Amino acid sequence: MSKLKYFLIAGLLRLVSFLPLRAAQFIGKWLGLLGWAMNGRSRKVTDTNIRICLPELTSAEQRQLSKDSMAHTGMTAAEIPLMWEWSVEKCLGLIKETRGLELVEEALASGKGLILLAPHIGNWELIGLLFSSRYKMASLYSPPHIKEFEDYMIRVRGRVGSELVRGDRRGLLRLMGILKEGGVAGILPDQSPRGKTNAYAPFFGMEVRTMTLVNKLMLKTGANVLVAFAERLPQSNGFRIIVEEAAPGNGDADPVVAATALNKSVEKVVRMAPAQYQWEYKRLRHRPPGNPNPYYPDRVCR
Repeated sequence: MSKLKYFLIAGLLRLVSFLPLRAAQFIGKWLGLLGWAMNGRSRKVTDTNIRICLPELTSAEQRQLSKDSMAHTGMTAAEIPLMWEWSVEKCLGLIKETRGLELVEEALASGKGLILLAPHIGNWELIGLLFSSRYKMASLYSPPHIKEFEDYMIRVRGRVGSELVRGDRRGLLRLMGILKEGGVAGILPDQSPRGKTNAYAPFFGMEVRTMTLVNKLMLKTGANVLVAFAERLPQSNGFRIIVEEAAPGNGDADPVVAATALNKSVEKVVRMAPAQYQWEYKRLRHRPPGNPNPYYPDRVCR
């Protein structure tokens, strides 16, 4: 059954990859808008996150942002087959503007390596392709449930030499090795981590469980840290790569201080392109024990 699922998914991805960017984004946009209009789970989570994280917006502005966000999420999903099946050169040709790439060169000139934070904004697959095409790079990933699909994902993401490592002990040791060699470690910083070794820190004002991996890597390797994302340009005109300084404190020995800085780093770039952030992810679900779950108000976090 898993092989059948893999062939169906891989076949669909390859079919979509024959589309030009404009057509893929058009289809993805309208699928996202359809999901918003159906008012299902994704819409409810999106509305909840925006209401909590951006209370300064009016209700009309929050509603419009929710609609725009799901349209962009649909576009992101439709772009993945292109990023995985197109040639690397064709994918990189979609980059029309860059900002802040000099920060990467400055960070790597120290010889201490670079931790690249890539939140779920815009097209994060393109960020991985760009940096792995230029530098020795390894990225953390969560394996999918279908084994055959994992092999396919590793192959397409690693076609320019990037290593994909699991978030286990072996994978973390490999990340440290890459950083000590002066390379780049790519991390998605805005996921809700599992385990008790993480910290609770404010994310848009709400205390949530936050990864402490970044500050551990910084303390062990002395690596620098930056934030990057690929912003989708209007009218299917490609993408703008933006690299920003991370908030100070990511390498602090106090895990709460470091986690707070990590979340501030994410907040900074989310506010730059809020419609392109993946608001339908339940980022706020892990709160300190006893606090209400924002997605299920009748439940408390444990």
